[in-house]
Amino acid sequence: QVQLVESGGGLVQAGGSLRLSCAASGRTFNPYAMCWFRQAFGKEREFVAAIRWSGSSTYYADSVKGRFTISRDNAKNTMYIQMNSLKPEDTAVYYCAAEKSYSSNLRYLTNYDYWGQGTQVTVSS
Repeated sequence: QVQLVESGGGLVQAGGSLRLSCAASGRTFNPYAMCWFRQAFGKEREFVAAIRWSGSSTYYADSVKGRFTISRDNAKNTMYIQMNSLKPEDTAVYYCAAEKSYSSNLRYLTNYDYWGQGTQVTVSS
């Protein structure tokens, strides 16, 4: 069974930065892609960014493009997201997820098979 554990969340002032990590464990971990979603209080979970596990393809929501950078370290089975120029509207619980089958559109929540427990990011104004 695959387990995903997020870390790196916290409280930061607007304009600041945070880096989240998502560490995967499991004997057969070999995803096609991994991603970050976020869910603000009272809102639906929304796509943030995704990365193919091979190759260099990355995908971003328009709201974070140019401010967030997703990356991975295959040797460590770890994915990251560097979040710069944070805004109060970035406040949410951030979840990482992994898919075990190929999908062409990585923005759909239902494509993902494994989810972490989430880490809170709070951006104060």
